[in-house]
Amino acid sequence: MSRALRVASALALAAASAGGAAAFAQAAAAAPSTGGYYLALGDSLAAGYQPGQGDDKTGGYVGDVLAHLQQTEPGLQLQNLACSGETTTTMLAGGKCSYPQGNQVDAAVAYLKAHPKVSLVTIDIGANNVQKCATTSNVDLPCVIKGLGEVSADMPKILGKLRAAVPNARIVVANYYNPFLAAWLTGTSGQALAKASVQLQGQLNGAIEGAAKGINAPVADVATAFSSTDFTTTKTVAPYGALPLNVARICEWTWMCAQKDIHANDLGYPVVAKAVIAAIPAAPSSPTPSSSGTSSSTATSTSSTTNTATSTATSTTTGPPIITDGGETGGSNDGLLVGAGVAAAGAAALAGGALVRTRRRRD
Repeated sequence: MSRALRVASALALAAASAGGAAAFAQAAAAAPSTGGYYLALGDSLAAGYQPGQGDDKTGGYVGDVLAHLQQTEPGLQLQNLACSGETTTTMLAGGKCSYPQGNQVDAAVAYLKAHPKVSLVTIDIGANNVQKCATTSNVDLPCVIKGLGEVSADMPKILGKLRAAVPNARIVVANYYNPFLAAWLTGTSGQALAKASVQLQGQLNGAIEGAAKGINAPVADVATAFSSTDFTTTKTVAPYGALPLNVARICEWTWMCAQKDIHANDLGYPVVAKAVIAAIPAAPSSPTPSSSGTSSSTATSTSSTTNTATSTATSTTTGPPIITDGGETGGSNDGLLVGAGVAAAGAAALAGGALVRTRRRRD
């Protein structure tokens, strides 16, 4: 081979190598980021529960939020530690679902410390604290007061632990819709009951929102998304006819009117998801590292996420024959205020006994 040919060949090889390196660098830069995490916490709404199907921890509103996040973070992984039937009390102390750390909050903290990149934490909790306070024939007003007090006392502790584990991470706290508005369908006494439930819904959501403010976390306003206070606007919903908009939303977006089950349906969960997505702050330039640590959380479940840790909900609480996670004779109230809505009528009765009397006649 002539010297000129050797030089030409060397130059061509060098050019090809440089081009290949540049192409490799461009491909690496364009590759999706992987390794971030989305942690979902809460009760059966976060667990994606639906009657007859049970929990769907990769579905429900959490699944829609995950899909939204993955549009800009393709490698994002979900960990859903939600527990159907959870209250703020059991979230701190345990006793509802099984976690190696003893309770959902400590399991969440362990998970956050064990994973270096956290994109988002979402949480909904508090409705079950008041569900146990009512039956079809009795309202335990001291129990309602106690339940609201638990939420007010526990929420700052729960959110405080999460914030301490991930000081700079995005945490979104969801408030609740009011399924007890479906009482409107039962007549005059039920309509009074539905109106009374709105005030108690506001008290519960107010406690949740106050705690969220304490850790500088935005609130996903599910209550407003469901038009929870709008008795003025009307909408026709088959087979019920013209209904106040807030009642229509419950009939359309939950199982409450059709099956007396407080959970969102396939139309309702996306509405919850949109409220959560609207509340998510802009992402930082890179996923936020959590506190260092080595422990991870694992709970058992028949419906697992793509991660290694899962949880199982076992509902044992009793309550009114409003179908919750455990059926007519037991379970949880995770949509919001089924028992609490009844209890609101008890509160109204203290001011004037007519509402309780009409309630008892209806029962």
